[in-house]
Amino acid sequence: MGSVVSTSRVLSPGFAGRLNLAVDLLVLVGSLVASVALSGAAYQDESLWFSISAVAVWVVTATALRYYVFGDILRTVLDDVALATLLVMAMATILVVASFAVPEGTPLPRLGKVLLFLWPTTVALRVLFFRRLATREIPQDEILIIGTSAVGRLTGEDLIARGQRHVQGFLRFAEDPESAALPAKLLGTVADLEQTLRTTPVSEVYVAGNVAKHADQMQGAIKVCEKLGIPFALPAYSFRLERAQPRDKKAISDGFLHYQAHDAKPQQMAIKRLFDICSSAVALWMLLPLFAAVAVGIKLSSRGPVFFKQVRVGLFGKPFHMLKFRSMVTNAEELKAKLEQQNEMSGPVFKMKQDPRITGIGRFIRKYSIDELPQLINVLRGDMSVVGPRPPVPQEVVKYEPWQRRRLSVRPGLTCIWQVSGRNQISFEEWMYLDMQYIDHWSLGQDIGLIFKTVPIVITGRGAS
Repeated sequence: MGSVVSTSRVLSPGFAGRLNLAVDLLVLVGSLVASVALSGAAYQDESLWFSISAVAVWVVTATALRYYVFGDILRTVLDDVALATLLVMAMATILVVASFAVPEGTPLPRLGKVLLFLWPTTVALRVLFFRRLATREIPQDEILIIGTSAVGRLTGEDLIARGQRHVQGFLRFAEDPESAALPAKLLGTVADLEQTLRTTPVSEVYVAGNVAKHADQMQGAIKVCEKLGIPFALPAYSFRLERAQPRDKKAISDGFLHYQAHDAKPQQMAIKRLFDICSSAVALWMLLPLFAAVAVGIKLSSRGPVFFKQVRVGLFGKPFHMLKFRSMVTNAEELKAKLEQQNEMSGPVFKMKQDPRITGIGRFIRKYSIDELPQLINVLRGDMSVVGPRPPVPQEVVKYEPWQRRRLSVRPGLTCIWQVSGRNQISFEEWMYLDMQYIDHWSLGQDIGLIFKTVPIVITGRGAS
């Protein structure tokens, strides 16, 4: 019993995730049983074994997508709808395959009847109930508040009461008294803002100051946020209003005006995320034979796991585990320190053409970027996008110049301008400028163009090492 509970916690840590998993499995099994019953057939052993297989596929797919893990990924409603749809389609695929594998007349669930109930029920429960439950349990956005006076303190209390945001801490203005009644810890003064943003994942900064008293310090905070690419919010009201009402109350529902360092383009971004989910799901399905072949090759060529899981820095500095096929020996990270003097790249990035840590098959899969393919799972999860700046390792980010950290203001990706501009043949500083160019001029058309440019480079292996 204890092992079952611990497994459930791994699949879906937190009450909301575990309850969501349990309810979805009940809905899944109920849909399968009801489909057979409505067809007028008896629920036989074949139906039972199929139900067990469908549950196993559901759990494995949900685990890969981290579907029931709330709080560590910034998912939108669109993400949840798309991922729930993928889970249903994975189960449906097994049903289609089973219908060809068993003798005709076997009482299997009817695909149409299962989908008619399972898909809308799963999506509705996720969006209308479990998503809201999870945001109350585990706030997703990390917020930093500048200002410890009444405005700052009340802003923090309001954000915490809303339940959707986690206040990382406060920075006080020079004139602010040190208050012990803050709802989160005091991290320093406004002068420490840049250092704080370098070491703490923050998705937005609330500058809760008084323009009449803190104008210069507020302006300095704005410059830091713009330089690092961190969204920020400024008080919407500089004057006391007795009768006047804002025309758009939703825009300032929390009393602040919100800004970010680049054009948000929300409609295009929604389409981009939908494309990420659909394209990565289709690609993973089509590449399953290649995945199997590479896995066998890795296991035969060297000892160790098939996949290499590495901590990378994602959107707004939030760490995540990036997946790759293992192309190096298992102690590669330990050997890296001994090879630092042979680094062939400028800046904090480490690259070597003849890296002795790379295995035989590793050199091949790296040349043609096959080792990067498991990152399609990261794209499905929401850690990454198909197109975006490559995710750096934490050791590199620590060495970034302030302007270079702005590349963390967008979701990292599988490919970007760097991949189609020579990869390891260009300097680190040129690479960073190319990423800034991508962020400042982003559009869906540019993403599509970069994908088409990436394909021939991957096939020929140009610029890789």
